[in-house]
Amino acid sequence: MTVIETAEKLIPLSLRIRLVPIARKLAPILSGSDETARAQRMALIAFVIRVISAAIAFVSQIIMARLMGEFEYGIFAFVWVLVVVFGNLSCLGLHTAVIRFLAHHATRGEIELLRGLNWTARVLAMLAATVLAASGFTVLQVFDHIIPDYWMVPVILALFTLPMIALGDVLDGTARANGWTVTALSPTYIIRPLLILAFMLIAVWLGQPRAARTAMEAALAATYLTTLFQFIRVTMRLKRLHGRGSLAFDLGPWMRFAFPLFLVDGIGFLLTNSDVVVVGLYLPPDQVAVYYAAAKSIALVQFVYFSVKAAAAPRFSAIMAANDQTALASFAVQAARWSFWPALAVGLTVLALGEFLLALFGPGFTEGYILMVILFAGILAKSSVGPGEVLLNMAGRQTLCVALYTFVLACNIGLNITLIPHFGLSGAASATALAMIIEAILLHVAVRLTLGITLFAFAANPSTAGVERPDHHG
Repeated sequence: MTVIETAEKLIPLSLRIRLVPIARKLAPILSGSDETARAQRMALIAFVIRVISAAIAFVSQIIMARLMGEFEYGIFAFVWVLVVVFGNLSCLGLHTAVIRFLAHHATRGEIELLRGLNWTARVLAMLAATVLAASGFTVLQVFDHIIPDYWMVPVILALFTLPMIALGDVLDGTARANGWTVTALSPTYIIRPLLILAFMLIAVWLGQPRAARTAMEAALAATYLTTLFQFIRVTMRLKRLHGRGSLAFDLGPWMRFAFPLFLVDGIGFLLTNSDVVVVGLYLPPDQVAVYYAAAKSIALVQFVYFSVKAAAAPRFSAIMAANDQTALASFAVQAARWSFWPALAVGLTVLALGEFLLALFGPGFTEGYILMVILFAGILAKSSVGPGEVLLNMAGRQTLCVALYTFVLACNIGLNITLIPHFGLSGAASATALAMIIEAILLHVAVRLTLGITLFAFAANPSTAGVERPDHHG
C-alpha cells in the first residue's frame, strides 16, 4: 500500500481520481499472500508479458513482411509454424508433467525425485527432437525431387532449431511450476522475437538477401541464444532452491501422466496451427502470408487466454492436492471469467483497427480483414469456458482430453480440407472458428459430466453438485 500511496502523491489530481480506484482494486492482488491472490498475480504478470510479447511479435512480423514481401514471408511463416509445433511435440508432454509433479515431490520433500524429473524432462525432450529432426532430413532426401527448391533451405534450418525449441518449452514448464512467471515466459515471448528481428535487420544491413532463408538463419541463432540463456538461469535458481545432490527416478508415473498430455498438447498445437499448415499445403506462399497476418493480428486476443492458462495450471494442481472441491469449482469459473471479458474487450478493439493493422504488413494484406472477424467468433467461444482442458488434465482426465481433442482436430482438418478448395482463405478461417466452437461445447459438457462444475463465463454460481473426487490416475 505504501507504493500506491506514494504514486498517488506524484501523479496529477485529475489522473489520480481516475486511477486510484483501479489501484485500490489491484492492491489485494499485488500484496495478497493467499493462493487466489498468488494465482491472480501470476495471471497479471503473464498478461503483461503477453501484452508486451504481442506488441513485439506484431511489429516484428510487420517489419519481416515489409522486408521480404508476401511470397518469402509466406514461406518463413509456414516453416516457423512447423518448427514451433514439432518442437512442442518433442517434449512428449513432460513440459506439462513437471508442473504436476514438481509441486507434488516438493510437498513431500522428495528432492531427489524432483531433480530426477528435471533431468529426465530435459534429456528426453532434446532426444526426441533430435530423432524427429533426423527423420525430417531423411524425408527431405527421399522426396527432394517433388519439394520445390524454395522450401528446402528454410526447412533444413528449421530442423536444426528443433532441439532448442523443445528444451525451451521444458524450461518454461519448470519455471511455471515454481511460480517464476517472468523466467518462464520472457525468454520465449520477449527475448527470442526481439533477437530474431535484430538478427534479420543486421543480416539485411550486411547485404544478405531479403528471403525466408535469411529469416530462418536469424531464427536459428536467436533460438539457441535464448534457450541457452534460459537453461543457465533456471538451472542456477533450482540449485539455489534445492541444492546439488543425487537423482532419483519414477519414470512409470511420470510417463503415464505425460503421455496423454503429449497427445492433448500435440493435438492442441496442431489444432491451433493446422489452418496455417493446410493453407500452406493447398495455396501458394503469398496466400499463406495473408492468412498468417490476419491470424496473427486477431491472435492479439488470445494472449488473454494464455495468461489465464499459465496461472491456472499450478493453482488447479494445488487445489487438487488439497482436495477442496468447492474451491476448485469457484476458481474454475473465475478463470473462465478472467478469460472471456478481457478477450471480448481486446477483440473488439483489434477489429476496430483491423484494416489499419493489416495494411501495415503491405497493401495486399487488407483482404484478410474478413478472416479476422470469422476467427474472433471462434476465439470468443473458446474464451467463454476458459482453460477447461487444463482443469481436466490436472483432475486426472487426460484420456478424456485426448479423445475430445482428437475429435476436434479431426473436425478442424476435415473442415479445412472441405472448405478451402471452395472458399479459399475464408473457408480456412470458418473451419478454424467452427472447430473452436465445437471445442468449447465439448469442454463445457466434459467438465460438467466428470467434475460437476458448470464451466462457463456466464454461470451465475459455481456448482459443485455431483462433484466426483478427482483421481489423478486418469
